[in-house]
Amino acid sequence: MNVVYNSESYAIVAYPVQQGFELVDKLGGRTLFVQGSVATGLREAIDRIPYAERNEESIDSLLDDYCVGAARPIVYH
Repeated sequence: MNVVYNSESYAIVAYPVQQGFELVDKLGGRTLFVQGSVATGLREAIDRIPYAERNEESIDSLLDDYCVGAARPIVYH
């Protein structure tokens, strides 16, 4: 497990063995695990953001799109 992105709003945790990413919406208290083609698509979408425009705002906006409707609430046991 490796934290590959961390902002005030989101974190992305990579799970190399599972070939997946966990998206953590810190403000919304939601999480989403993606792997396979969805994880590959996420990585490609981030790579498509022009380097000069790749900042916290642009990445967080992309993560908003990925989490809408799919992320689940974080539940503490």
